[in-house]
Amino acid sequence: MSSARGGADAPARPRPPGGEPPLGGPLVPPPRPRAEPQDVRRKRPPALSFLLRMDTLRRVARVASLLALDFVGLFLAIFTALCLKAWGLGALDGVAVSESLHQTEDLVSFAFLVCALLFARSGLYSGREQRPGLTRIVASLFQTTLVALAFALVNGLDFSSYYIFYGSLFFSVAYVATLRYAYEWLTGAVLRAAGYRRRAVLVGTGEHIEAVAHALASGGDSPVNVIGFISLTERPDNGLRSLGSLRDIGGVVEAHRVDEVIIADPAFPEQEAVELVDQCHRRGVTVRIAPSTMEILVHRAEFVPGQSVPLFELRPPVFEGFDYALKRSFDVVGSLLLLLVLSPLLIACAAIVKTTSRGPVLYRSVRPGIGGVPFACFKFRTMYHDADERQADLESLNEASGALFKIRNDPRMTPIGRVMRRYSIDELPQLFNVVLGQMSLVGPRPLPQRDYDRLEDWHKKRYLVLPGITGLWQVSGRADLDFDDLVRLDFLYLERWSVFLDLSILVKTVPAVLSRRGAF
Repeated sequence: MSSARGGADAPARPRPPGGEPPLGGPLVPPPRPRAEPQDVRRKRPPALSFLLRMDTLRRVARVASLLALDFVGLFLAIFTALCLKAWGLGALDGVAVSESLHQTEDLVSFAFLVCALLFARSGLYSGREQRPGLTRIVASLFQTTLVALAFALVNGLDFSSYYIFYGSLFFSVAYVATLRYAYEWLTGAVLRAAGYRRRAVLVGTGEHIEAVAHALASGGDSPVNVIGFISLTERPDNGLRSLGSLRDIGGVVEAHRVDEVIIADPAFPEQEAVELVDQCHRRGVTVRIAPSTMEILVHRAEFVPGQSVPLFELRPPVFEGFDYALKRSFDVVGSLLLLLVLSPLLIACAAIVKTTSRGPVLYRSVRPGIGGVPFACFKFRTMYHDADERQADLESLNEASGALFKIRNDPRMTPIGRVMRRYSIDELPQLFNVVLGQMSLVGPRPLPQRDYDRLEDWHKKRYLVLPGITGLWQVSGRADLDFDDLVRLDFLYLERWSVFLDLSILVKTVPAVLSRRGAF
C-alpha cells in the first residue's frame, strides 16, 4: 500500500514540468531538463518573449539601421539633384538651398516608401549572408524611379524637364551604395573583431567537398568557418576533420554548434537529402546547396507547355535582339567616357613605356574572340621586345593551372611593365577594342592563342560572347583560382547576365585591382 502511495520504498518521482509534486510524493529536485532543439518550422512564441530574444533584437536593429541609411541616401540624392539644378540655372544661393530642402521634404516620403518596399522584395534587408549587393540596389532604385515617374504622370504633374528623376537616380545609386558599403565594412569589421564566423559542415562526396572547401577558403577572410565534413563515400584527405556518417547528422550539428550545413554534391541522394533537411530544421540549422552547372542552367530555362511531361528549354547564352543592343550601347558609352576620363593616364603610360625600353608602345596580342575568330587585343607593352621568342624556354616554370601560362616573376618583364601588370594598367588600351566592337567592357577574358589551343571542348562555351576587359575572374579571386573554377565563373556570368551585373562587376573591379589580389 505504501509502495503504491509513494512511501519509503517507492522510487522517487520527479515533479511534472511546471506543476506541483505528485500527491503524497517526496519533494525530490527534478533533473535539469535538456534544452529542446529549436524547430525552425515551429510557431513563434508569444509576442513578449519573442521580442526579448537577442536574435530578434539583432534583426530589428539591422533592419532599422538599413532603413535609416536608405532614407538618408534618398534624401541626400533628391536634395543634391535639386541643388545641382539650381546651380546650373545660376541661382544657387541661400534661398534656393532652402527651397530645395523644402521640396526634398515633400518628395522623399513617397520615394522612400516605394524604395523600402522594393528593397524588401529584393532581400536587401535580409541577413548579412543572404543580402544581395550593388546589382539589386541599382535595379531596385531604377524601379523606384519608374514608379515615381508613372505616379507623377498619372496624377497630371507637368515638368519642364525630367531631370529630377534621372538626376535623383544617379545620386541615389551613389549615396545609397556608398552608405551600404560603409555599413557592410563597419559591421564586418566588428564581427571579425568579435571572432564571429558561421560554423559550417560540408556534406557530399570527396571530390565535391574538396572543391567547395577550396572555393570558400579562396575568398580571403571568409565569414564561413568549415569545421569538418561528412562524406557519403570514402574519407577524403582534404585537411578537414571527418565528423562521422550521415546518419549521425543530428548529433553532429548539436555537438559542434553548427550554424549551417552545406550540401556539396550535385548528385546527393534525394531520400538522404530530405532526411538531412528535416534533421537540420528540427535543430534550427540552415541548409544550403552549392549549385551544380545544371542548377545554374535551370535559372534560365523556359517552360515548354503542351507536353505530357513538363519540359524546360535551355536557350543558348548569347546576346541577341534587345539584350545585344542594350549591352552594346552600355559598352560604347562606357568605354568612350572611360577613355575621356583616363586619357591623361593613357598618355603618361605611353610616354613611360616608350622611353624606358626598346619596342612599340602597344603590344598587339592576337587572341581568339567571339566564335574563336582572332583579333588584335591591345595592351601596353610590359615585356622586352623578344618576349614571344623566349616563352617556349619558360614553359617548365609555368605556375598556373590548366591552359593558362603565368609566372609570378617573369624574367621577360620590364621594371615599369611589372608595375603596370600589378595594377592591370596595361589592359586599359583594350577600351579601343571595345569601341571597335571586338570586345566588351565585361565578359570572359580573351586568352592567348597558346592557351586557347590547350582548352577542352567544354571550356570553349565561353567564346559564345564577346570577350571582356574585366569579368568575374577579376572580382572573384583572379589568379588564385584553378582554371576550371575560372571557366565555371564565365558560365555563371553568361547565365546570369544583366546590365546591372556588368555595372556591379565594373565597380568591384576597382578595389580588386587596387588590392592587387591574385594579380601577377
